[in-house]
Amino acid sequence: MNGARTSRLLIILPVALVLALLSPPLLAEKTWVLKFATLAPSGTTWMNLLEEWAETVKTESGGRLVFKIYPGGVQGDEPDVLKKIRFGQLHGGAFTGYGIGRIYSPARVLELPFLFENIHEIDYVREQLMPDIEQGYRDNGYEMLGWMEVGYVYFFSRQPIRSLEDLAKARLWYWQGDPLGKAFFDASGLSPVPLSVIDVYTSLSTGMIDTVYAPPLGALALQWFSKTQYITNVPMANGIGSLVVSRRFFQGLPQDLQLLLKRTGRATGEKLVTATRRDNEAGLEVLQEHGLQLIEGDADLVSGEIETISAAAGQSLIDNGYLPGSLIERVRALIREYRVKHAETPPHADG
Repeated sequence: MNGARTSRLLIILPVALVLALLSPPLLAEKTWVLKFATLAPSGTTWMNLLEEWAETVKTESGGRLVFKIYPGGVQGDEPDVLKKIRFGQLHGGAFTGYGIGRIYSPARVLELPFLFENIHEIDYVREQLMPDIEQGYRDNGYEMLGWMEVGYVYFFSRQPIRSLEDLAKARLWYWQGDPLGKAFFDASGLSPVPLSVIDVYTSLSTGMIDTVYAPPLGALALQWFSKTQYITNVPMANGIGSLVVSRRFFQGLPQDLQLLLKRTGRATGEKLVTATRRDNEAGLEVLQEHGLQLIEGDADLVSGEIETISAAAGQSLIDNGYLPGSLIERVRALIREYRVKHAETPPHADG
């Protein structure tokens, strides 16, 4: 009997010793890697703040949550990134309105052309809509970590664009597959060239297109300005953006890391809005220093006919279900509400 007990001990003790030696790495804290894509090139305002965010998360999580950021569109255009997120190859990204429209299209009511007079109205309306927007993301399998902007969008061209007639003569780009852009150009009677954003620079170089639309910071970051000579000084709309992660990845994190990601993402979004507005304003001056000429638009690009076109585009988006009509009416009511509150000291347009 004692011999049998001794034999069992001789077997158990080495196994226990091996398990004891292996236990520290087996019990070590798990590391989560957030694979995150963006069109923003390295060295830009947007990318610098994303890298700062990643470093903050890594530090505050003690290395338990780290980012792997793919800049400059290396993971493809925004539809490609969303597809990779659905398949689990990526987990999140920084998206413009185009990508946001594929997540929760009603959010793009904030991008309707010529709807807002200034950023103060945009901020007021966005604040009222944000709870619904965040829930809309969740309902569609995403978690919004922060809100950002790409800024006021202008036409950049090789020939001066002062009127709708000038636009009709241009070889105008439109972001392939973007319902908002299509609705506006259809209502305008224009026939732009549909291309992925990744193909724009090459197409400008070859002459396939000669006119694009972008915020100043985007035109600088993507080098589109180097292939154009003019900027039409008519801000068409304020481009939106957001920092997004899949709900599947987000819910797989421990609660403390979820809270960390939300808190730091929100703060990063606020920094991005502030920096984007500042740098877009400065960007217009930088572009002129590079030789681009600022062109004033004629009346039909500022009011009158363009407002009719904008209304027709909005109705088209309602008819195809991209934007709810009730939401557009709510936004218009909020704008009227803001203007009444600030009627005594109306704010000037900011860009």
